[in-house]
Amino acid sequence: MAVLLALLSALAYGTSDFIGGVISSRIPPWTAAFCSEITGCAALVLLALVDGGSLSLEGAAWGVLSGVGSGIGLTFLYRGLSSGRMGVVAPASGVLAALVPAAVGVLTGDRPSELVWTGIVLAVPATFLVAREPSGSATTGPSGLAEGILAGCGFGVGFAAIAKAPDADGFWPVALSLLVGAAVVVVGAVAARADWVPRNATAALSTSTGVLAAAALALFLASLDHGMLTVSAVIAALYPAATVLLAITVLREHVHRAQAIGLGLCAIAVTLVAAG
Repeated sequence: MAVLLALLSALAYGTSDFIGGVISSRIPPWTAAFCSEITGCAALVLLALVDGGSLSLEGAAWGVLSGVGSGIGLTFLYRGLSSGRMGVVAPASGVLAALVPAAVGVLTGDRPSELVWTGIVLAVPATFLVAREPSGSATTGPSGLAEGILAGCGFGVGFAAIAKAPDADGFWPVALSLLVGAAVVVVGAVAARADWVPRNATAALSTSTGVLAAAALALFLASLDHGMLTVSAVIAALYPAATVLLAITVLREHVHRAQAIGLGLCAIAVTLVAAG
C-alpha cells in the first residue's frame, strides 16, 4: 500500500510540475509558484478541517521548515522549467529530492531489506540518466540543470521535514508548509525585483498545479502510515518520470538513448522496492 500511495503521489507531483512548467513559460515563474503554493494551502486547509487534528508547536516547526524548503524548491523548479529543457530540470530535481529524505529515514531508524536497497540504489543513476544530455548534442539556451539541483535540495528538505510532523496534527503542518512556501516565493521575487502578482487568466490556471501538489502531499503522508520514509520518499521522488513522459507525448521533446535507459531503470527500481 505504501508503494502504491507513493506512486500516486509521484504521478500527482509530476503532472503538477508539467502543467507548472508550461504555464511558467507564459507568466513569470514567481507568479506560477505563488499561485501553486497558495492554492495548495487552501485545499489542504479544507482537508484538515474535514480530517480533524490540531496544530502543535512541534508540528508548526516542522511545517515551517518544510515550507522554506519546498518554497525554495518550487521557485527554482519553475525558474528552470521556464528556461530549460523540461526533460532535464525535473529529473535533476528528483535525485536530491529522493536522497535527502532517504538519508534522514535511515539515520532515524529505517532499515530497508536488501531488495529494497537494490531498488533505491538503481533509482539514483536512473534519474541521472534521464537528466543526462547526450555528448555532442546541439542544444540551445540554458539546460536548467543547476536550477534542477537546487530545486531538489529544497524539495528534499521539504519531504524530510513534513514526514516528522506528529500524526495527531493531521494535515495542518502541510497546510502551514504551503503557506510558508508561498511567503518564501514572495520574498524571493521581491529580492530579485521580479513580478509575482497574478495579473491574468493564465495565472489562474496555476491553481490546478496547487491542487495537484496538495493531493501529492496528502498521498505522501498517507504512504508514511504504511511504510518507511526511505521507501516512500524514493518512490514519490520519481515524479520526474511522469513529467518527462508528458513532455515527450505532449511537447514532443526528443528522447535519447541514455534517457530511455534511465526511464527503464526507474521502472525496475519501483518494481524492486514494491517486491521488497
